[in-house]
Amino acid sequence: MTKYIFITGGVVSSLGKGMASAAIGSLLQARGYKVRMRKMDPYLNLDPGTMSPYQHGEVFVTEDGAETDLDLGHYERFIDNPCHKTDSISGGRIYYNVLTKERQGEYLGATVQAIPHVTDEIKNFIKSDLTDEDFVLYEIGGTVGDIEGTLFLEAIRQYANEIGKENCLFLHLTLLPYIPTAGELKTKPTQHSVKQLQETGIQPNILLCRSQMMLSESERSKIALFCNISPEDVIIALDADSIYKIPLQYHEEGLDERILHYFKMDTAPKPDLSRWENVISVINNWEHHVNIAVVGKYTSLLEAYKSLNEAICHAGIALKTKVHITWLEADSLEHKTAEQIDDTFKDIHGILVPGGFGNRGIEGKIIAEAYARKHNIPFFGICLGMQTAVIEACRHVLGIANANSTEFTKNCTPVVALMTEWEKDGQKQIRTENTDVGGTMRLGAYPCCLQPGTLASKLYNNAGMIYERHRHRYEVNMEIASKLEEKGFIISGKSPDGILPEIIECKNHPFYIAVQFHPEFKSRAFNAHPIFKGFIQAALQLSSLL
Repeated sequence: MTKYIFITGGVVSSLGKGMASAAIGSLLQARGYKVRMRKMDPYLNLDPGTMSPYQHGEVFVTEDGAETDLDLGHYERFIDNPCHKTDSISGGRIYYNVLTKERQGEYLGATVQAIPHVTDEIKNFIKSDLTDEDFVLYEIGGTVGDIEGTLFLEAIRQYANEIGKENCLFLHLTLLPYIPTAGELKTKPTQHSVKQLQETGIQPNILLCRSQMMLSESERSKIALFCNISPEDVIIALDADSIYKIPLQYHEEGLDERILHYFKMDTAPKPDLSRWENVISVINNWEHHVNIAVVGKYTSLLEAYKSLNEAICHAGIALKTKVHITWLEADSLEHKTAEQIDDTFKDIHGILVPGGFGNRGIEGKIIAEAYARKHNIPFFGICLGMQTAVIEACRHVLGIANANSTEFTKNCTPVVALMTEWEKDGQKQIRTENTDVGGTMRLGAYPCCLQPGTLASKLYNNAGMIYERHRHRYEVNMEIASKLEEKGFIISGKSPDGILPEIIECKNHPFYIAVQFHPEFKSRAFNAHPIFKGFIQAALQLSSLL
């Protein structure tokens, strides 16, 4: 029978429940089990698609086109299985489903209430779309005590009673703060958090305690006594200088063994942790160093570029190269002199311009792209980074002074414009300027045909067609982009119908590639994405010449 693990958090937010969940999933997978990862977010948005990156961080996009919490990126990167639309739900979506059913008469005139109707809808999600998984891990967003999360906790309490507590494990992540003036770790916040969880009717089976230092046996016993669990089930989660060390740390602390012990699966095979050991071996012994500038719109909150940051790191791991990233706010470049721009990029071996929305910082992105193109610095543009790269080339190579995107201004030559029609899974998608903002973009994996003999084709090992994930509603104008081909550019990737440009290159440049999709979503520590790997390789070659 499928075993369920519910992961909650307490004391403070941002303890790393998503990272912990991903690491636990990877440990169980390393023992040969089939693992599924899911996320329940109590917030009232339908999904994070319209949330500000400064509030919620990155929006991660699945293969099937769901806009989800960034934790699903952790899940995919650690267990290397694609997540689905059905692996993420929010409180807003739960209430939406309940109210839709009420309007459709599915409750047969009953008074709709939090219990049972909302909790039943949460339980429907918990047991939906499952097949033959050995373990399903559910991370509950927020912290115990958040008013939005109350019904989620009630639902998982009910669910454990319904299918048997022997089939459900509650793991609670807490904080053990170190107070320098007292010279000791404080266990009281963990005790209070567990007490608050117990008040909802849930007794945690395992405590995962974030800390800067190891617990003494007396501290471990104290926590176990007051939290009503065995000392062996108080697991320390030390701060790590690399997230890829976490599975190994958890295994050393015996976390996976305690999980299996709870489910009476002590005869489980030993885990094969070689992929993580290989990654850590590289991280501990870098052979090269390279400097990359990322010119973005949300660099003051790096959570907004979580997958991008990891994909750059993955490419470095593949090349045994420590990548030093300089994060540049795009609008900071807009008022700099030429000499100041030179100084900004003086020791930079590659320039990457990522995606984003809105007109803030656009001219700064264009400045960075022009600098990379003119100075033969390896360049990689992603989504909006491709659109602005085409705008830059149209302005400075084709001489179209007012080249721009209709996202930013209507008074322009529309190099980039709103997509109004495209095909998805055999059905026509139609959008207008009045269409809702949320969930209406070109989302998820789409095919891209590669032109033989190009840089893109080489990077993808001469593949004829690739599938990459998109998240955008504006598209480069193919007619105008085609004019760049007369000036040394190549549209090396197109949609199968030839209407939409997906990849653009510059012939007379050591490495210049811009893509409409988001390749960072498919990169792994043990399998770097080919474009990121090629970009870092080109930056390494430049660094060796400096």
